[in-house]
Order: sequence, then structure tokens, then C-alpha cells
Amino acid sequence: MVLAQAAPADIWPLGAYFVLALVVAAVMILLSHVLGERHHERATGQPYESGIVGTGEARTRLSINFYMVAMFFVIFDVESAFIFAWAVALREAGWLGFIEAVVFISILAAALAYLWRLGALDWGTSKGRRQRTR
Repeated sequence: MVLAQAAPADIWPLGAYFVLALVVAAVMILLSHVLGERHHERATGQPYESGIVGTGEARTRLSINFYMVAMFFVIFDVESAFIFAWAVALREAGWLGFIEAVVFISILAAALAYLWRLGALDWGTSKGRRQRTR
């Protein structure tokens, strides 16, 4: 396969676009510096979130359950988007698409059952959980 050499006359729009993008970025930075507010109160450098000054340590430990629930939500939420897309295209997918969707939902159900059996969804105390043997 031979690649054709591009003539400089063919490349000038790309160069002009690149230069224009740099000029626009530079002008935006310059305008924000010139027109921006300048105030130096005592609280200017303090971090805050939603208008509330932070208190306490930022490195507090949270329970792993919060991360696990967030991860499970992302996993199962993405799959629900696939199932919705399948439902929209049900007529075009035909029986083969239906069988594939049933297999997909079965795998999701098996994963949910596995997580439930493993105890990953239990938020109770360790006393109330089943004792697992290794």
C-alpha cells in the first residue's frame, strides 16, 4: 500500500485551524486575567464545598459497604441501559435477539445471586451474618 504525499496546499486549513485554536485559547486566558475579579480577603484561600467551610479531617475512613454499593450500582445500571436498548429494538432483533437477552439477563441474575450468597449486600452487624468457612 502506497501512501500519497499531501501537498502543502492541502494541509494549510489544518494549520490555520491549529493557529486559530491557539489564538482563541490565548485570548480567553488574557481576557479572564484582565477582566477577572481581584479580591484577597482572609477566606479567599480556604477550601469550601457548597458554601460551607470544611471541618475535620479530609482523610476519614468510610465503610467499604459504601464503595461496594456504588460499584454494584454502576455495574447493574450499565446493564439496564443495554436491556433498554434491546427492548427498543425488539422487533428488529427477532428470536435470536430475544435468546441473547435472556442469556444476558440470566448472567446478571446469577451474578446478583452470587453477590447475595457471598454476603456482599449485607449491611448488618457481623453477629447477624452467616459464618463463612474457608
